[in-house]
Amino acid sequence: MTAPTRRQRAARVLRRDRGSYAVETAVLAPAMIALLLLMVAFGRVIDADGAVDSAARAAARAASLERDAGSAQNKAQAAAARSLEGEGITCRTSSVTVDTAGYSLDIGVDASVTASIACTADLSDIGLPGLPGSKTLRASWTSPIDTFRGRQ
Repeated sequence: MTAPTRRQRAARVLRRDRGSYAVETAVLAPAMIALLLLMVAFGRVIDADGAVDSAARAAARAASLERDAGSAQNKAQAAAARSLEGEGITCRTSSVTVDTAGYSLDIGVDASVTASIACTADLSDIGLPGLPGSKTLRASWTSPIDTFRGRQ
């Protein structure tokens, strides 16, 4: 009886491993797909969070350029909507709150306007089990009102 050659031993080892790649793929593929979907979900939340912060900044800036509280409210609402739309963010529900108390202060007194935005981003289309269907993102920004500009 002769000792098996290297080629024969390698052939025996390869026959024993036959089908193991298919099993490994069947086990690892769902885990990799779930990881990919989780990365997509986190990316969308981070993107939406930045867009909500940008919308709050735009709303506060637009409100601070107005001369009265009423038009400041209107301009802030419009600026927030434009900013979110420009970023491609669709909120399931959203609210814009503008604190215009600074408009009631006298000229020469430092005053500011604050815009707060809450946006509920929809995540239900990702389809990853255990992932919440939505996430509410909030941002607030304060912008100074010109100290010596007329206010009503």
